[in-house]
Amino acid sequence: MASSPPSQARSRSPALPRHLSIIRALMLRELITRYGREGLGFLWVIGEPLIFCLGVVVMWNLIRPEYEHGIRLGPMVMTGYMALLLLRHQISFSLAALQANTGLLHHRAISVLHIYASRNALEFLGTTAAFLVVYLLLGFLGEVSAPHDWSLVLVGWLLLAFMGVGLALIFSGLALRYPVMERIVPLMTYALIPMSGAFFMAAWVPPVWRDTYLLIPLPHAVEMMRAGVFGPFVETHFNPLYAFGWGLILNFAGLLLVAGARDRIDTE
Repeated sequence: MASSPPSQARSRSPALPRHLSIIRALMLRELITRYGREGLGFLWVIGEPLIFCLGVVVMWNLIRPEYEHGIRLGPMVMTGYMALLLLRHQISFSLAALQANTGLLHHRAISVLHIYASRNALEFLGTTAAFLVVYLLLGFLGEVSAPHDWSLVLVGWLLLAFMGVGLALIFSGLALRYPVMERIVPLMTYALIPMSGAFFMAAWVPPVWRDTYLLIPLPHAVEMMRAGVFGPFVETHFNPLYAFGWGLILNFAGLLLVAGARDRIDTE
C-alpha cells in the first residue's frame, strides 16, 4: 500500500489541535526563555502582577479612606488595577514579539499569528491566575466579599482581554512599520489609566460628560466586572455588545496591520 508524503499527511491532520499544539509549545519556550529552566522562576508570571496589585491596594488603603462614594476601596482598586495590568502586559509583551523571535519564522509550521497568540495567551493566563490569588487573599483579609455574579466578572474579563489582543496587534503592526513606535507605545499605554476607568467609576463622571466617556469601549468591560463584584447596589454603566463590537473592529484592524509581517521581518 502506497503511503502519503509527509506534507500531505500534515495537511490532512486536524488544523485546530495542530495550531493549539504550536501555541502551547511557544508558550513553554517563552517561559523557559524568560525565567529559565531551573527553580520556580515561571511562577513570576503570576508573582509579578500579584506583587504590583497588592502594593497598589496597600498604598491606596494607607492614603485614601476605606470607602469612597459609598464603595469599598479594596475591590474597586483590585478590579481596576488588574484590568489595567492585563492590557499593559498584552501590549508590552507583544510589541517586539516578532523581532525577538525572527528565527522561529524559518519553520514553515510557525506563523506570525502563532507568536502573537502565544504571547497574549501567556499574559492572559498569568494575569488571570494573579487576579484569582489576589481576590482570595483580599477575601481572607476581609477586604472583599464573594462576587455577586461570577458570570459578569468572567464575561467582562474576557471582553477586556479580547480588546487587549486587538490593541496589542495594532501597536505591534505599527511598530513593524515604524520602529520609533517601540519607544512611543510604552508612553502611550499610560493613557490607559484614564481611558480604562481603572481607578474611578463611570457613575463618578459628571452626567454631561458620561455618554461621551462611555464611547471608549474599555470602561464597559471594567464596569461589567465591577457590577459582578458589587452587585446591583452600586451604579454601573456598561454595554457588552458595544465592547464586543469594538473588540471585533480592533482585532480586524490589528490583523490587517500584521499581515505580511513575515516578509517584512525577513527583509530587514
